[in-house]
Amino acid sequence: MAIAISRINQSKLEAYRWRYELSVPYKLALCLGMAALTGLLAQAKVPLPWTPVPITGQTFAVLLAGVLLGKWWGGVSMAVYAGLGAAGLPWFQNFSGGLAYMAGPTGGYIIGFIFAALFLGYFTDKYVRSRSFFSMLGLMLAANFILIYVPGLLQLGLWLDMVKGQPATFSGLMMMGAIPFIAGDVTKAVIAALIARGVTPKAAYGREVDADKWSQWRLP
Repeated sequence: MAIAISRINQSKLEAYRWRYELSVPYKLALCLGMAALTGLLAQAKVPLPWTPVPITGQTFAVLLAGVLLGKWWGGVSMAVYAGLGAAGLPWFQNFSGGLAYMAGPTGGYIIGFIFAALFLGYFTDKYVRSRSFFSMLGLMLAANFILIYVPGLLQLGLWLDMVKGQPATFSGLMMMGAIPFIAGDVTKAVIAALIARGVTPKAAYGREVDADKWSQWRLP
């Protein structure tokens, strides 16, 4: 059993070292693949009658993008998703695309995807200790509820005011763009953190600043 665990850990380390050392064209190819996965999960949605913002599976891919692709490249993958979608590639929800969609009620959330993936990729590549379950869960919840929700709610509020002519109160905006999604987003973050805990190596593969200190931490 100990030998099998050691081999698994070594395989994870080699996989992440391979990812870290890839050339730019290969990293861009991985970014395109993660963007495509995000577009696929965007089609898994549950519309809500009182808001133009549906429940989707996109954020699950966003939370894993930084973990799997690392510093900068997780964010690049979401920039590819947003940029190609804005250019007309139909991989937003309902197989939509174009600038009009990005200017709509949910465009701010997509912009937030970029910041969230950058944030998680930075910590994944910079700190070995960030790869524990509880550390990653905390980072994912912060990325989701601050870096995605804030630009999402800001644009939703502007859209309601300028396009619909229906200025929303703070409580009304929260009911339309945040509160109905909290339980689902927490669930997705827990699952994503479990996956991150399972696939990330607990040893340095790049230039982690805590390579010699992480073992002093006891978080699982």
